[in-house]
Amino acid sequence: MLVALALFTVGAGAVAGCGNEKADGRGTQPRDADPAPEPEARARQVADAWDGSEAAEVWRKGYYPMGEVAQLPENAFRNGADKRAYSARNFVLRGKLPSTAQKDGQVKWESGGSLVLPLMGAREAYETVARNSADGPHLTVTGAELGEMDLATSRGPATIPAWLFTLEGYDTPLKRVALSPSQLPEPPIGPAREVPTDELAPLDRLVEAAGDGQSVTVAATHGSCDDGPAVDVLETGGSVVLSASVVGTKDGPCASGLRVKEVQVKLDRPIGDRVLLDAFTGRPVPYGDQNGPSPSWS
Repeated sequence: MLVALALFTVGAGAVAGCGNEKADGRGTQPRDADPAPEPEARARQVADAWDGSEAAEVWRKGYYPMGEVAQLPENAFRNGADKRAYSARNFVLRGKLPSTAQKDGQVKWESGGSLVLPLMGAREAYETVARNSADGPHLTVTGAELGEMDLATSRGPATIPAWLFTLEGYDTPLKRVALSPSQLPEPPIGPAREVPTDELAPLDRLVEAAGDGQSVTVAATHGSCDDGPAVDVLETGGSVVLSASVVGTKDGPCASGLRVKEVQVKLDRPIGDRVLLDAFTGRPVPYGDQNGPSPSWS
């Protein structure tokens, strides 16, 4: 039996190249079930700690991406070589990136409200996208300018400053958000410890939230000798707590290794501005790109 703490320590980097499947979540668990099994009891503890807390208030005032912070040019990619280059983050810069005297940028939410944050320079934004310059297929950046892009966030759709990178061979730019996420609040509850993964395991990352907010897709880790992950959900007025576990664990010799599987979890009502939480960590579930280096915030 793998232990949840071991899965948590290995982290997203160890599983980024594994399988990528989709499955249905188990659905909402009733809050008044009695007696409550241990995983649900933990989810209730996390929800109770966050609902109405100072941390939740900080969360609702901040900017946290819930979608891809880099957006591809229209009709990308031209060919398989370009697609492989982007997956490997293999870029070549053949042009000058602009400097800007502008110090701040503004997030503007579709529902109203805004937030001013420090603006990320073109060079820094480029380096978050172009992480390699190895031999082989690559994408060529010839310039950049400051613009805007739309992005899903924890407070709903928003328009955000972005660097628009000109790619050789493409008519439209590669966009990269020019703001870093807000600092996460201190969680009001600590992580679960030494829990078998068939009871509770940490989630890897948020893959996407549906446009209507009625479901979320998360990446959950599991081992080589089981039937994969499952994700339960506990909904309250202020939070949505996801409890991942591994099902169908088998005894006996087993090849070591972790895998990742995408699990879609349907909600009773749109997520709105409720905090999406991991029952194991007691923290918000970070959004992350499977092919990228790390979640966009953690």
